[in-house]
Amino acid sequence: MVLRQGSLSAAARELGLTQPTVGRHVDALEEMLGFALFTRSPQGLLPTDAARALEPYAETLAATSAALLRAASGRQGVVSGTVRISASEVIGIEVLPSILAELHERYPDLTIELSASDAIEDILRQEADIAVRMAVPGQDALVALHIGAVPLGFHAHRRYLERRGTPQTLADLSNHNLIGYDRETAAIRAIMARTPGLPEVRFALKADSNLAQLAAIRAGFGIGICQDALAARDPDILPVLADSFTMKLETWLVMHENLKNAPRCRVVFDALAKGLKVYLRSQEVPSAQ
Repeated sequence: MVLRQGSLSAAARELGLTQPTVGRHVDALEEMLGFALFTRSPQGLLPTDAARALEPYAETLAATSAALLRAASGRQGVVSGTVRISASEVIGIEVLPSILAELHERYPDLTIELSASDAIEDILRQEADIAVRMAVPGQDALVALHIGAVPLGFHAHRRYLERRGTPQTLADLSNHNLIGYDRETAAIRAIMARTPGLPEVRFALKADSNLAQLAAIRAGFGIGICQDALAARDPDILPVLADSFTMKLETWLVMHENLKNAPRCRVVFDALAKGLKVYLRSQEVPSAQ
């Protein structure tokens, strides 16, 4: 935790301990190992090469310890305890809360840890109990359920289209405010390769957060890509060039096979599967005016 947070005080806040207590634990570990793990600097504690070499093992221990505590939190045969869910930023913030609220009404003894991040947490390393993945799971020892495909496309707020007009071809996008990515990824390059008519893209707003891009679309900044089902919730968010551009994210729900008979995980897995399928059925979008 000290390595991740960069200081004793930050690690202490994260762990709910005092700074001297964390410092004593670090000193004891260094004494046991026989070498230093950190050097002090004006920027905080800097990890030594030895600490960096031990980092993946420490992360595995931390994940395993957290998983052990979650498993121990549930009573045998009773739906109670803690379940950690990993999902993308957009799904975790825009889609899952309503599903989880209904679930918690039925099982008030459940505690949900929701990790809403585009960083993929490793189920096999027990960094999460259940994950919503926008890619085919590539690991063995996982229970995987294919939920369906999430369609995405260009969208803009009605205010923006009334102000700037609606593009009729992909080439027209060059005359519009485009909202897009801050860093090009392999997935983005694949999208562009599948859309040969897409003009050379110059973004008026760049954000490495999909949630920030969605907020910009809703604010009327310009045209961006978002999930059709999210756009359908707001009658003022209209599809743009729906006949010329579309893409789909295959969506899977996964958990470790060792957890499939744990009541706390089974009910969460089933509730997420049902709720996400309902979400996909809501992806009908109004036509642009």
